[in-house]
Amino acid sequence: MELIQESPDLSAYLAADDVIDHEHPLVRETAGQLRAEGADAYTYAKAAYEFVRDTIPHSSDVDDIRVTWRASDVIAQRTGICYAKAHALAALLRAEGIPTALCYQRLTDDDGSNPVIHGLVAVKLPGSDGWARQDPRGNKPGVDARFSLERERLAFAIRPESGEVDYPVLYASPHPAVLRVLRAAPDRPYLWRTLPAAL
Repeated sequence: MELIQESPDLSAYLAADDVIDHEHPLVRETAGQLRAEGADAYTYAKAAYEFVRDTIPHSSDVDDIRVTWRASDVIAQRTGICYAKAHALAALLRAEGIPTALCYQRLTDDDGSNPVIHGLVAVKLPGSDGWARQDPRGNKPGVDARFSLERERLAFAIRPESGEVDYPVLYASPHPAVLRVLRAAPDRPYLWRTLPAAL
């Protein structure tokens, strides 16, 4: 799949905002701790990915009703759904000057029902040919996502026959439909009822 940059300006994928708040002290502190694990961009990116994937549980996996969406809150509260975890990873990577985009998939049940948008990131590391998608959702039985530049190791493989879609656009900021439902949800059960089904 050919990935399409929303912005031709690579600096857009390094920017901080109120969601990907990589200038926040907690994000900076966490990035500094992860940087100590390795100096080069690849080692840091892999460490940041594994930190978000493994130490911030997906809220549905642990039945946490809290809804987080700002990167610093995701890191502080150690909870979030896929979108929130993608925001946290984007902030940690951008904090170290690694261009990071947000991207999305449309997933369904086996019969094509109950469509929902799933969030992940794409990174552009120095010396790499292009963008590489990474899914920090968190592993569980049936899900084995890994950091990889050579071949995608995402949480979910798209099944076109079920109406699933890999959206090719690389967003510099969260998609408005995603951010709207996150900000409006008082808790995860409410969020689950309002998740977007398409972009």
